[in-house]
Amino acid sequence: MGKRELTVLRNVSINIEVGQLVAVMGPSGSGKTTMLNLIGCLDTPTSGSYYLDGNEISRLGGGELARVRGQKIGFVFQTFNLLPRLSALANVELGLKYAGGSDNQRERALAALDRVGLSDRAGHRPTELSGGEQQRVAIARALAKAPPIILADEPTGNLDSRSGEEIISILTSLHAEQGITLLIVTHDFNIARHCQRIIHLMDGRVESEDKL
Repeated sequence: MGKRELTVLRNVSINIEVGQLVAVMGPSGSGKTTMLNLIGCLDTPTSGSYYLDGNEISRLGGGELARVRGQKIGFVFQTFNLLPRLSALANVELGLKYAGGSDNQRERALAALDRVGLSDRAGHRPTELSGGEQQRVAIARALAKAPPIILADEPTGNLDSRSGEEIISILTSLHAEQGITLLIVTHDFNIARHCQRIIHLMDGRVESEDKL
């Protein structure tokens, strides 16, 4: 930031096993989203190493990182990140296209929407859907490419409590049924208590960990 250097994460060392359901908690500015972006290959660390499936990927170039994201990682964001002019189905299909394309994109997109209970809303645009329905479309977009890892950054932050519980129920069901490795950034302990493990961040450091 100009001449100012801002260190977001400091000497963080964690190991996440395949199939774990993990919450990352901490106050605003503690480094939660930065950690998720590093794990999701959206950012690269200035020092240290990041291994995914036993491969060192923290020094890969942009194209290689994009390929890793497309093949291995699904993202669910607080703000949904849906294109307003496209239908729910087209939004999910577009996610598949960016992941590398598929001969049966429409079938996979429809199956993903059905999995989150939105097959009857496939033709609706985001403005015609509730907040909870839009987040379910975002989950379907992440799910359609069958990634082994899903990263969710405050997935219930813009939802009422009932819709939030529905979203967490869908995510935890996916974890239980498909063995997906799931990381959820959240401020809400009612969300984190659904997880097997909670990583607490404070000022860019891992302050503590809980196993539930």
